[in-house]
Amino acid sequence: MVKKTYELIGALERLRDNNDRARLASLRRGLGQPPGTVSEATRVIEHILDEDDPPWVADTLYVIAPLFAFHPVSTKDNRWSNMGDHFHVLFGQDEEPPPNVERRFLALLSSEPNDLPDSLRQAISLLKSKEVAVNWRQLFDDVQRWLDCRPESEKKRQEVRLRWSRGFWRLPAQKIASDQQQTETELA
Repeated sequence: MVKKTYELIGALERLRDNNDRARLASLRRGLGQPPGTVSEATRVIEHILDEDDPPWVADTLYVIAPLFAFHPVSTKDNRWSNMGDHFHVLFGQDEEPPPNVERRFLALLSSEPNDLPDSLRQAISLLKSKEVAVNWRQLFDDVQRWLDCRPESEKKRQEVRLRWSRGFWRLPAQKIASDQQQTETELA
């Protein structure tokens, strides 16, 4: 699965790196549209897919490719970062996230598989407006797990939600140490 993710995201990155504006524009036309309904986007996506790719890989690429074309800035430093980490960047090291950012993140977390593409479009739009890079490989894997609608896959969705939540609400180690020291001082 990881190899396929790297191949598919690599194909999108090559479009960006080669400044293939026509194909990227074709992909952007698929934003917010059901898979296969925008022929310009379908032409590019189907060219990237292999004949033997399972349907869930194609479904994921139909969600991710237009988002990538809309905001093709990839993370370079942290290969494990996820949407929670990206949203955390929006408020930096502040103790509490701003209410508008937290609302947007909670809406993303509560998305059902059918709602996820629209929620991601809104989330990526916010990240783009603040120039926050996205870990597209991790997002591809996470979306693939989220869109899997088999009953036994609910656990996978919950795992993704938990990882995103940890990334969003985590406190930096120095903040935790400072708070612990302050608490110990107050108790002494």
